[in-house]
Amino acid sequence: MPGESAPHERADAEDLKIVGLARAARARTRAPEGACVRDTDGRTYAAATVGLPSLELSAAQVAVAMAASSGAAGLEAAVVLGEATVPRDADLAAVRDFGGAGVTFLLAGPDGSVFDSLTS
Repeated sequence: MPGESAPHERADAEDLKIVGLARAARARTRAPEGACVRDTDGRTYAAATVGLPSLELSAAQVAVAMAASSGAAGLEAAVVLGEATVPRDADLAAVRDFGGAGVTFLLAGPDGSVFDSLTS
């Protein structure tokens, strides 16, 4: 069922790549979250939380916006990495709005360990 959570048994090599990119984006900016999306052509877009007085975006929203503004046709996978233990509705909505149904959505801790997997 769309949006349903399931235990994440094992990430494949491509999923581990986007987890690493999300972790690097978070570490580089010292942001609360890092995120990365992979488009349908295999290109990746890594981002961190934006917290400005005039603009607040989650890392996932920034990553989706980067993919959309780069001309990506859709998404295959997304990861949000940080302290959150459940996905934010706005993050799932951004992934679903741009990627449609069937996009893998991973949640990972700050150390990069994936602890949940959902599908849009």
